[in-house]
Amino acid sequence: MFVPSTLKDIASALGYSTSTISRALRDTYEISPETKKIIREYAQKINYRPNPIAQSLKERRSKSIGVIVAEVANHYFSQAINGIESIAYDRGYHVIITQTHESYEREKINIQHLASRSVDGLLISLSAETSDTSHLQDLHQKGLPMVFFDRVTEDIITHKVIADNEKGAFEATAHLIQKGYKRIAHLTSSAHLSISIERLDGYKKALAKHHIPFEEAYVKYCPHGGMFYQETENAIKELMNLREKPDAIFVAGDRLSIDCLMVFKNLNIKIPEDIAITGFSNSDVLDLMNPSLTSIRQPAFEMGQIATQMLLKVIESKYPVYDFEKKILDTSLFVR
Repeated sequence: MFVPSTLKDIASALGYSTSTISRALRDTYEISPETKKIIREYAQKINYRPNPIAQSLKERRSKSIGVIVAEVANHYFSQAINGIESIAYDRGYHVIITQTHESYEREKINIQHLASRSVDGLLISLSAETSDTSHLQDLHQKGLPMVFFDRVTEDIITHKVIADNEKGAFEATAHLIQKGYKRIAHLTSSAHLSISIERLDGYKKALAKHHIPFEEAYVKYCPHGGMFYQETENAIKELMNLREKPDAIFVAGDRLSIDCLMVFKNLNIKIPEDIAITGFSNSDVLDLMNPSLTSIRQPAFEMGQIATQMLLKVIESKYPVYDFEKKILDTSLFVR
């Protein structure tokens, strides 16, 4: 059976104290370069690896962070996770990823599990069902560091990173108007989600700027953000059954955008002959679709990086943190 080497083993073999071995491997200034060289070369020769459990007990840290997202398969979230990992692993932290599948109950269970695993902090994008954040407020009050990204809450004062959703929605809607469309519908996720509120505002402002009246009947909500195909199909059918059918639609979500194209195909609704469409999507799959979809892209990778940097700053701070920032990242209209 393989038995890993310990600091005591190295100290015994080389005739140094365990504290000297530990300081040399941590590259502290108290140990001479010659001694460091001897110790490091020997540690490398015997393939020594630090014990992460012992380290975490000593530092009172698990060196791990929990990530809560709706769905890893969603292109936007997979890109954000890549950004999170690019920072976390370089800083010596492990990343534990959980999915809510847009369920409030699953979000609560996942967060309780991560907290019980003693993660050092949480990166959270709320589920479409989540309107009550008391499960998070309780942990935050107990001192667990957390940073929200993409879907945020105003109930908890901490760092937040979002895209400029209002600007993106404005540009997507204005693009349709400039193409000559006047009856523009809006398909979105849960009404209470921060991204839904901001994107609806952008949609309304674009209509107002171009003197097109806002029609409540043209706004349809999918409570699970396109997680269930039937929700999207029902919303589209309701729009197409209106006396004055929309001639275009702005879709406010990555999964919703792809589901919307599938619904149109299955209902034999031709794009752009029957209806035009713009959406929020980071998926490169759209380039392969015929017709393709003009969309708003979010800097998902950068958002993941910034959120992680913010979280690690809180985790590693020697003093309580009271100054928090809400960072808004620019979006871009990707015309296809």
